[in-house]
Amino acid sequence: MRKLHGLLFVFLLHVSPACAGEHDVFWPLEWAQPTTPTVGPNYDPAGILDDWVYGAVYFRRTNPPPEDWVRDYETAAADGHNVFRHWFLWGAIEKSPGNYDFSEYDPHFDLAAKHGIKVIIGEMLTSAPEWAFAEWPDARLEHRDGTRDHSGMNAASVSGGFPGLSLNHPDVRAAAVRFLTAMAEHYRDHPAFGGYDLANEMKFPQTPNAEQADYDFSPATQAKFRTWLKARYGDLGTLAETWNRLGYTDWSQVEAPRHSGPYPDVLDWLEFRVHDFHEQVIWRAAVLRAADPDHPITAHDKAYALDQRPVNASDAFMGAPNTELYGFTWAATGKGFDPWKHMHAVDLTRAASDGRDFWHAEATGGPRWTSAQPRDNGKVSSVADLRMQNMLTFAGGANGLLNPRWRPLLNGALWGAYGFYALDGSRTDRSAMASRIAKWGRAMQHRGLWQADPVAGDIGIVVAPESQMYLYAYGEGGFDENTYPESVFGAYRAFFENNVQADWVPVDRIDRYRVLYLPAAIMLDDATVDALITWVEKGGTLISEGAPGYVGAHGRVGETQPYRGLDALFGVREKYVEFGLNIHEGMRFELDGRAHWVGFAHQEYDLAGGRERGTFGNGTAAVVDNDYGEGRTRLIGAFPGYAFHHHQTDGMRQMFAELADWAGIERNVVLDRASDTVVARLHQGDAGTFAWFVNYDREREHDVTATLAARFGEFESAEVLWGGTDANLADGNRLAVTVRPQDAVVVHLR
Repeated sequence: MRKLHGLLFVFLLHVSPACAGEHDVFWPLEWAQPTTPTVGPNYDPAGILDDWVYGAVYFRRTNPPPEDWVRDYETAAADGHNVFRHWFLWGAIEKSPGNYDFSEYDPHFDLAAKHGIKVIIGEMLTSAPEWAFAEWPDARLEHRDGTRDHSGMNAASVSGGFPGLSLNHPDVRAAAVRFLTAMAEHYRDHPAFGGYDLANEMKFPQTPNAEQADYDFSPATQAKFRTWLKARYGDLGTLAETWNRLGYTDWSQVEAPRHSGPYPDVLDWLEFRVHDFHEQVIWRAAVLRAADPDHPITAHDKAYALDQRPVNASDAFMGAPNTELYGFTWAATGKGFDPWKHMHAVDLTRAASDGRDFWHAEATGGPRWTSAQPRDNGKVSSVADLRMQNMLTFAGGANGLLNPRWRPLLNGALWGAYGFYALDGSRTDRSAMASRIAKWGRAMQHRGLWQADPVAGDIGIVVAPESQMYLYAYGEGGFDENTYPESVFGAYRAFFENNVQADWVPVDRIDRYRVLYLPAAIMLDDATVDALITWVEKGGTLISEGAPGYVGAHGRVGETQPYRGLDALFGVREKYVEFGLNIHEGMRFELDGRAHWVGFAHQEYDLAGGRERGTFGNGTAAVVDNDYGEGRTRLIGAFPGYAFHHHQTDGMRQMFAELADWAGIERNVVLDRASDTVVARLHQGDAGTFAWFVNYDREREHDVTATLAARFGEFESAEVLWGGTDANLADGNRLAVTVRPQDAVVVHLR
């Protein structure tokens, strides 16, 4: 088991109290948190995480009905479940100021203790009390157009108070402190208590609105934005020059921009929203830790970091370090069964967790009637679908799984959705499969399977949040706001479909990888540029898509391209460039005798030390290799990831495989050609090496022959732990297994 440590809070900013006369301008609270919170003498750094966990979210008032609780807990325990999470709604508990009614929740702790089930408190400050909406009307969340939210319902819990009030409002925050403290003090000594889950799905705010980037323009958040800006720029004159708003005479005139586009004020606002939200999460954790130093803090998002960071203000790479266990929601009802999508979410959470345990905090256990997915691609989950998705999650390294419902809700917009069990709590064929997996997983706790760590990927895909923010802002101003996610997902998918394991890598961790792929990096900070140059100089191999670092600080384009030393890194100068959504439909580049769609960008090069490897139709250089220091680069004057997302051609798929070969990657596992619908992953631990093979073919079983990289050594025995087949080991590192449709084979190698 990977050991967990105490919370490491990110020190975001320290701002001195506002000067006299500025109380109405700046945020009146101190924006800082301790780097190492105090833990108590009974603190267990693993807690519930010491065991492999399997269960569900159970109580979301008003479901399930109280008369069924005793029977449901008996069934859950008999079927192997060992963890439940419940939604603790602020608006349903503090029914009047200072009066906390936990009577609906107390029975769950007692039943859990009786049946050996651990309880996770899902704090829901995003359900504010009705009286609070009246008490602090200026704390209502404000939209870009000036309208403010009223108390509404949440589809997943038929209770009012959503999406809550601004937690930047000092009075609201003080009331929330009192509520969280009272809740922690009420439950911290209960034997069934396992820990806390913060800010459900880590999105801001908890609202059904499709467009969330227009929150929150309330007065308190505006004041907090000014505090953040003052810390960033120092004085009003520098801000005015940077924003090109030269008429400021007082900080009170500075407002969050209500327009869109790739402008400095918009880029600052989008980035502030991310820091603002994560400060709120860190603050929640600090409050709970002060009241209860003995239980772990968890959180989970929806794998937002690569496509929804500007919208939901959520970033797993910022969120995971501030918890002891991070997780993700991924349900086929919203995303479909495409295995590459599922695995990208697993891999993203694994990367953000940085060697610590993580879990699938909300999976799929049943149908969702309101899903827009086709019936056979997410709307309805079969037993085989459930099994396949569970095994993909565990193959990626997760140490636990929770379903969003143990049994479906009986009212609201999501009645009938997600449950392992039937509407009345009776068993189903899906619950039988869940029970089988739960009992198997708990048995594997003693075989060393869950103590093994996932092996790092074959290649790292560099995560550039600044480029995502810029392309989103530009998207609102005329480009497609999905350019960045479609590019990075296309690259990941292309590697995935070649059985090349790609890891998501923030720039501060690139030193852990020998080969990197840089997609859609149209905007790069100076620090990112410097880090990449230094990494290559020390011996790294960098494959980059076109127009890297085209845009610099505050959205300003460089006068010559590439610039900031990237011209020397890649050995080129730009000769001609085009950008646009439709150019992938008509322009192609040639590499190794095959033509490929260019995607979003078309950048032609003059050589400046590099070597031409591919051309555009007009004969100009499209692909250039270069040696730099101890390392080397390949620059492709196109967005191949974006192109593959839109055109899954065999030729482009093969191109990504050949890029891995060109980089000299020794893949963790090489599968034979017959295994193109099988995911292979390796885990290593004290008990040995564990090989996972998951077949996502719905119809056919696959005979898989896998060759493990020589660096793992030679093995003498192979024992199948799941999958009902034999494992044939040859030459010490060649393994042959048969994987049934939508099933897995797990092999223990010694």
